[in-house]
Amino acid sequence: MASTTGSDKSSQEHIRVPNDLSKKVRKMSTIEAAKFDPVKAAEEAIEKLSDKFESWMGSEVDCLKETNQAAQDADFTDETYDALFRCAHDIKGQAETLGFPLVGRVANNLTLLLVAAKAQDTYPKELIAQHVSAINAMISEDARDETNRLGVALVSRLEEASEPLTQLIDS
Repeated sequence: MASTTGSDKSSQEHIRVPNDLSKKVRKMSTIEAAKFDPVKAAEEAIEKLSDKFESWMGSEVDCLKETNQAAQDADFTDETYDALFRCAHDIKGQAETLGFPLVGRVANNLTLLLVAAKAQDTYPKELIAQHVSAINAMISEDARDETNRLGVALVSRLEEASEPLTQLIDS
């Protein structure tokens, strides 16, 4: 199916290729469908990938460290701020799934801190760097969840230190 658009209809052509995904997926029999547990299948898939989680988090942390350094060096230009926020936000979104909920809490707090800092056009460089360092340390030390008392204390302290700035965006 072709259609033309634009001012010179004879020189432009858009071709739409039908994409019928149902033809690409094997259909299960009624018996197979009755036995299929999508939650169990998803859990099994996650388990197969779980040995890669640490390296994925390591890559995300490398991105965070690099963008933080660039932002710090450039005094938080719009471009470096956006890149740093994106890295922190990605970690916030992925940390729990990849087995690092404490890292997710720090990344969440960092995103809140960055939003508040941008709104007030004041960037607490040291506090931002402490968040980045905490995330890096938690990944390095495998501080995953609430069972890691030092990690919990670190998260709590960072949240307390950020509160004066982050509470301003809540009001």
